[in-house]
Parts: sequence; structure tokens; C-alpha cells
Amino acid sequence: MKYFSTRGGDQALSFEETVLTGLAPNGGLYIPESIPALPSDWKTKWSAYSFVELSVAILSLYISSEEISTLELRSLVEKSYRNFRHPDVTPLKKLNEKTFILELFHGPTFAFKDVALQLLGNLFEFFLLRRNAQKGPGEKQEKLTVVGATSGDTGSAAIYGLRNKANISIYILHPKGRVSPIQEAQMTTVTDANVHNVAVKGTFDDCQDIVKALFADKEFNGKHRLGAVNSINWARILAQTVYYFLSFFHFQAQLPVGTSVDDIEVQYVVPTGNFGDILAGYYAKKMGLPIGKLCVATNANDILARFWRSGKYEKADSSANLGESATAPVAGSSDGRQATDASGVKETLSPAMDILMSSNFERLLWYLAFENAAGSTLEEKKRSACETLDGWMGRMKTDGRVEVPVAVLETARKDFVAERISDQLTLETIKSYFQDKNSYVADPHTAVGLAAARIIAPQNAPNMYQIVLSTAHPAKFSEAVSRALEQLPDFNFDRDVLPQEFHGLLDKEKRVIDVERPDIDLVKAVIERIENDNERNTAGAGSV
Repeated sequence: MKYFSTRGGDQALSFEETVLTGLAPNGGLYIPESIPALPSDWKTKWSAYSFVELSVAILSLYISSEEISTLELRSLVEKSYRNFRHPDVTPLKKLNEKTFILELFHGPTFAFKDVALQLLGNLFEFFLLRRNAQKGPGEKQEKLTVVGATSGDTGSAAIYGLRNKANISIYILHPKGRVSPIQEAQMTTVTDANVHNVAVKGTFDDCQDIVKALFADKEFNGKHRLGAVNSINWARILAQTVYYFLSFFHFQAQLPVGTSVDDIEVQYVVPTGNFGDILAGYYAKKMGLPIGKLCVATNANDILARFWRSGKYEKADSSANLGESATAPVAGSSDGRQATDASGVKETLSPAMDILMSSNFERLLWYLAFENAAGSTLEEKKRSACETLDGWMGRMKTDGRVEVPVAVLETARKDFVAERISDQLTLETIKSYFQDKNSYVADPHTAVGLAAARIIAPQNAPNMYQIVLSTAHPAKFSEAVSRALEQLPDFNFDRDVLPQEFHGLLDKEKRVIDVERPDIDLVKAVIERIENDNERNTAGAGSV
């Protein structure tokens, strides 16, 4: 299996090269040359597989055994998930007759991104150790400088996946004051020598733009060998496809006696910001997982919901009246104040989704362009799709908007629906599920998914069941959860929500570098200074 850029070019990379490169030199994202079909016996052979066994089976479809042997891959997977707190890794729970919750927060940082980033960290280390083992005496060891942007959970998950890894430095940019206190503490209290937190006075999109610009800077990238941990890295998407399959099998096991899986449909509802988590579901569906339309659940930053409504992918809503996009603040919500800044990003109760543009949406746009491309051969259609996609992304960069043809929009609607959820409805949803017969405490991102599921359920066929992805532990967003539930006499945050691992976290020593504005040169200076110090220390240690 080879990988190529969504924006074209002659590159055909191995899995190893794709993982280590992250972002294509032309700004595109890497995708597989084809989406593999499932084995003919997958429904029976895989049905009792554990998470580890299913990971090996699915990843093997995308990774040649000549690159990573089956034994090596299994070892990497086992190492990645051995410290998850639940034996199923991503357990499925039944909320009511038609609604299930897929808990993705049982990893070390209590967020869904642990699933991909624990594996990605081990892949980075595996590839570097193997490359360096082949070098002769005196040859310079290969190193990786990982740079990422976070709106909250990616940062801590990446740090926990890469802390103390050999030959790897990690720099995580986060928008100062725009992540929850727990999220910030999870990042900044990790004081391993190879971990560096950078707080940028700006938005997540500012941080993400700086990261993309660093990768596009050939001289800087070449000097420091940059690696990507954001969901632009293909390995993250691939790792996340696994829990769609696992939950599908676990869902079947929880159906009422006498119910045939052939007589029902399953719909996944995904709280969505950067489009990586739901894109993994799209790949699972295209591989052959028999599921219904995927539901894109967004907060007030609704660029994706607007796309499915109008076919316009645009930073600012061109259909809104002047000032209409600014949403009233939600009192007491330090996890997100829902003010609108100059960039157009609204701060909400679900801050990990406070994103103006969704990086991974480019991958879906490529497939939409491909399905509508002209050409008599597969290669002609691929080239046409790359050219179309490159044009769309060029217009997004210059104009901040692009409108796709009606045929492309209709193709998108075959596999997806989308809903926008307000902060007020998010709070009401948290409260309603806590008071439900099967009481459940949802974090605000999960609540966005649950609210969207309720809205679209009446439009579904009577035989449709819904699986909502729960992306974070509610303790990570304490003020939003407490605001929703504080008036209820039977609610106690410490008793009902707070895990033991979070006690005292906010009081630990923190290490963070402040950057006064979103300026790539300021971030470059931080990385240069630290990496130069590391080089001098390494040289000094070698000369003793």
C-alpha cells in the first residue's frame, strides 16, 4: 500500500514515510492509493476479536508486512493499549432502547485521542530506532521534532504518547486561556525533558496555521525533521477506524434476543471539530462496515453543518445577517465563553470543537471530487480529483470560501447528515441524561453528539439504532458539567465525576512557554533555541 497527497504530485510513500512526514510538501494530506475491502469472512472471523486483535487485522490491510511484520505490529498495538483502564479499551454502553454510547476516554489522558496517539508515539519510536540501528559508527542519529496544535485534548494525548521517547522532541501549541483548566494542567505538568508546551495568545486556528506553515517551510523542516501528531497524520485516522468495528460487534451482542442484525441499521453520531474522528468512520464504511449515514455534530462553530446545508465551505456564514454569527455568552462557562473573536471563532462550552476550519475535511473533499471526476481510467480520475481539490483549497486560502457543485454536495449527503448544537441545548442535554433512568454524566462534547442524535432520530427509519461517540471524560470540563447539574440536589461532582487521577492535578508544578502573538517567527525562535541547547548538551556529553 502506497500513499499520495490529496493535492497531487508524483510522491508515492510507504506507510513509514507517510507517518514520519505527516503533511505533504505541497500542503496536501496523505491518503491511501485505495481503500481495501474487508475479507469475505470478516463478520464471523472478527466478531469475537479483542481491541488488540481487531487493530492488528485492520491495520494489516493498510501496512505491508514487509514494512512491519505481523509480530512487530501486534507488539506495537499491545504496548499502545496495555495501560487503558477498561479491558475493552473502548467500551460500548446502552443508554436507552435505541441509543448507545461509545466511551473513548479510558486512556491515560481521559480523551479519545489517546487511542490514536498512544499508537502513533510507538510508531515514531519504532521507525527511528530501526533506522538508527542500521547506521554505522559515528553516523548521526536520526531525530524527530514533533510539532502540533491543540484545542485541548490532542496536546495532552500527544505528550503522554511521546514523553521520554528516544530521539524525539515534542512542541505543542495551544491557544492561551482557551483550553479547560484540566486540559491545560494535563499538558503543562508533564516536565519530561523532551516535552515543550507553547501557549500562543490567539486561537486554535492560529496555532494550527503556524504548524502548517512550519511544515511548509522546507529549510526549517529539513533542519529539524518535523513530525506531525495532529489528525493530519494518516496513522491517527487509521487507528481510529478500529473502534467503529469493535463497537459494531459489541452492539450486535447487546441486541434483544431474536433480533437479527440484518433487520436493523446503525448510525454513528460524532461530535466533530477537525473532522478526524468521523473521517475514520467514513473509511470504515467505505471498507464495508454496514452502517447508515454518519452524523456530523457541531457546536456554534458550524462550518461543517453549513456545508451540508448549502454546499458552501466558508469561514464566515455568507447567509447570516451582519452580527448574527455572534452568540450570546453563557454565564459561568470558563471552559468556553462563546464570545466571537476577530477570527470568527466562537468560544463555546465544547472548546475542543472551537475550530474555524476542519483540517481533515480536505481528505473527504478529495473523495467527493474523485467520485465526480472526469476520466476514463482510475489514474485519470485521481489526477482530476487532485487538481479539483487543489483548486478548492487554493480558493479557501485566498477567499476564505468555496462552493462545490450540486453533484458533489449530493454525493456528500449520501453518507452524512449534520446538525449544529447551541450551548444552551448542550447544558440541557447534560442535565437530561443525568436525570434519565440510566443516569449518565456526559462531557459537553459528548452532549453535542447526544443532542444531535435526538434531533435526527425522528427522521430515521424505525429500525435505526444510534451509537454516539463519547470523546472525553466529563471531569475534563468541570465547569460546564457543574453548571448544567449544580442545581440538582442528588449531584456531587467529586463523587459522581472526578476520577482519582485528577485530584491535585491543578496544584502541580507547570512548565510552559508564552508566545505573545500568533507569529511563526516567534515560535521558530522557541524551537531553535531549545534544539540548539539540546545539540550543545549532546555534543558536550559526547566529549566527556
